[in-house]
Amino acid sequence: MKDLGFRLEQSAILADRIEQRKSDLQEAAALDAGFPASVTGMEVDLGVQYLNTIKEELPSIENSDPYGIVSAIFPYDAPAVMLARLGGSALITGNHLLFSFSSQIPRSARIISEICKSIPSFEPVFGMDNREFGNRCVRDERVRVLFMSGASGVGEAYRKNYEAFDKLFFAGPGGMPASVVFEDADIEAAARFIGRRAFINGGQYCTTLKKALIHRKLFNGIRDKVVEKANSLKVGDPLDLETDIGPTVVERTRLIVRNALEKCSGARQLSGGIDGEVIYPIVLEADANLPIPDLELFGAFLLLKPFDDPNEAVQELIRTRYGFLLAFFGSPPEGGRELFREHFGMVHDNPDFFFTPLRLPFGGKKESGWILERLGGQWNTRDGAFIYSIELARWQ
Repeated sequence: MKDLGFRLEQSAILADRIEQRKSDLQEAAALDAGFPASVTGMEVDLGVQYLNTIKEELPSIENSDPYGIVSAIFPYDAPAVMLARLGGSALITGNHLLFSFSSQIPRSARIISEICKSIPSFEPVFGMDNREFGNRCVRDERVRVLFMSGASGVGEAYRKNYEAFDKLFFAGPGGMPASVVFEDADIEAAARFIGRRAFINGGQYCTTLKKALIHRKLFNGIRDKVVEKANSLKVGDPLDLETDIGPTVVERTRLIVRNALEKCSGARQLSGGIDGEVIYPIVLEADANLPIPDLELFGAFLLLKPFDDPNEAVQELIRTRYGFLLAFFGSPPEGGRELFREHFGMVHDNPDFFFTPLRLPFGGKKESGWILERLGGQWNTRDGAFIYSIELARWQ
């Protein structure tokens, strides 16, 4: 690929500039959305590490061509991670990246725009309404790829204009990402993962868990450990590096959590609650026969439910409209792994991590994600988890 050395150099420069602005990004995220500085710091570190190891992805895109101009609308959560993942992929594939930001993060957007000034193939658009930006992308014949994330309605709005592009891909919403714990699972490992992954960043990632189905024999032990973890989290000043959860500044997120509490009113609330802009980690316990609503959910909310029959638990999980993420512990019944992979874009087998590794494939199925692309003059639709660099590489 032409100028590969230069583009790898630009990726290293981008990593350095992100790292140099780490404290500024931490402060901006805290003021914009109440995100804890400790979590934003981890996002920055992961993004920098990703960019500094971007060479690992070169074999996957060998002999490919760029699309040209790739456009994106950055979500309000983890913009530094998005810059590293999408920006790094655009650089090594030789594309020009045109992008705007969620209106919820003006301070973070300004800093990221300043970071990108030294990267000639980046074109951040600061201060433009996203509908206007999206319409601009639809009208601009030079824009060949559009990436979006967010609520279902966002994807559907642009899907109507898919013929304006060569590729349109959509990630999100997560719905209610789930964990399921089978009878032979390691209790400590399952409880540790569920407690961490439900409430990181106040549950404001599309990959944070929102429900957990747990075999009845293990239910009480895991429930108690998860509630203990939730109650131990420090909620407060997002600029304090000891804080785990800051205020939920985005009103829409607070309304989503309130709606979830109403929809799950038949469950017992074990911890947490809403006090103004603060959402203390909410843990609910549902009876085995209580249906769990199929919601687009964001925020510090987790519902726990016991089960007796593992096959019934698998069937309950795959009935969702959203196929973003599922993590399982122990051994699924026969055919369970295959069903999980058929219905969910990301399936984690007995995982043990705090932050999702950035080099793992990302994306969902059903209403949680899809890709429309023009191949040989025909349009194909597919779904599932993807690697950013591969999606930005074009093979003739």
